[in-house]
Amino acid sequence: MTTYDDRASLTDLTTAVDRVRKSVEGVIEGKPEVVRLSLTVLLAEGHLLIEDVPGVGKTMLAKALARSIDCSVRRIQFTPDLLPSDITGVSVFDQQQRDFEFKPGAIFAQIVIGDEINRASPKTQSALLESMEERQVTVDGQTYALPSPFLVVATQNPVEMEGTYPLPEAQRDRFMARVSIGYPSPEAELEMLDVHGGASPLDDLQPVAHAHEIVKLVEAVRTVHVAEAVRRYAVDLVAATRNHPELRLGASPRATLHLVRATKAAAALAGRDYALPDDVQTLAKAVLAHRLLPTAQAQLNRRTAEQVVTEILQSTPVPDPSAEPWRQPQRHQPPGARGL
Repeated sequence: MTTYDDRASLTDLTTAVDRVRKSVEGVIEGKPEVVRLSLTVLLAEGHLLIEDVPGVGKTMLAKALARSIDCSVRRIQFTPDLLPSDITGVSVFDQQQRDFEFKPGAIFAQIVIGDEINRASPKTQSALLESMEERQVTVDGQTYALPSPFLVVATQNPVEMEGTYPLPEAQRDRFMARVSIGYPSPEAELEMLDVHGGASPLDDLQPVAHAHEIVKLVEAVRTVHVAEAVRRYAVDLVAATRNHPELRLGASPRATLHLVRATKAAAALAGRDYALPDDVQTLAKAVLAHRLLPTAQAQLNRRTAEQVVTEILQSTPVPDPSAEPWRQPQRHQPPGARGL
């Protein structure tokens, strides 16, 4: 397994990811924080939910990320008549072999783009639950492993848009982070007219990284050190959502795990082999807000989950770096051990 404990290796990691970042930013202008979060989720072995109004580049972001990596890509257009078997696959009887043969569905790819995921019925949405959490698919009692790396990038229109279904809580909890692209600045929109006016920039987009590179980078992220104080800080933030008076559903233990994993990836992208409380703070809204359900009173007061997370960040004590170092303690080699 490749490790990235030394500075040169961390430089290799950031260099490889930087190629992908520049490739995606060539398509999505003026949204560097959105692109960075997408790469963070990829390296943290999570899944990304892109939620926004139509026409702001949700599908464009997902396609740009997929085309920048040389790997298998499938796109699923979610519609009300989409069946679960269209996603997972189906067993078909082979007349010659006199036996059933499994035909893999669209989920059998390294990057899966789920376009307008909330236009499908809850039954079809639930077909993604096992694959997103366990990276496998079970059909007719037979389990099939999914390839690595495996990333689901789903786009979603706001629930109040016509013809959409709200994602169930269990489905939202499978996504590591949710991001909203938002409208571009006037300068970025003007640049978009110059770049996209003649042809789609996706047509000229070439892979700048291979799937096996991403696998090694994922392994590198796992080695990032998270001090006990930083882990406890993440736990305290998640626990505060479960006791907040304006929330009727707080974040799950899976949210804590996702927050720490994303923190590791963010630290690695910054060229560090250790995480900081700042990494946790930066990712808290994206990782936690979509899992929370405000109370009816909070909704009447137009309070959003993002506002509640902001309050929790302001009220939760930040760990003191003097109490515990963030870096991993160096192991001292016994005399004569060098070179063994």
